[in-house]
Amino acid sequence: MAWMVWTTPTVVFFVAIAAMLAAMTTWEIISPTVERKGFLPISTTRGDRFFIGLLSAAYIHLVVVGFTPLSIWLALGVSVLWLMVLMRWG
Repeated sequence: MAWMVWTTPTVVFFVAIAAMLAAMTTWEIISPTVERKGFLPISTTRGDRFFIGLLSAAYIHLVVVGFTPLSIWLALGVSVLWLMVLMRWG
């Protein structure tokens, strides 16, 4: 893995995604999901909202890295906050 030159924020980001996928899988096995309608314009399941949250996190990180001098840690924090809002009320 040394050829990839992993930085600490990158490792934290991907470890967090892997941990969330494992948690979502466990949650789905224990308590199967049902569709519901939140502030999103479609009915979604937990998995749908999680996928939308991961896509949003990718775009948030791309915007921060590509267009601002802000720290990537800020992008991670915003992504986590957005995912929590999306999972609860989306």
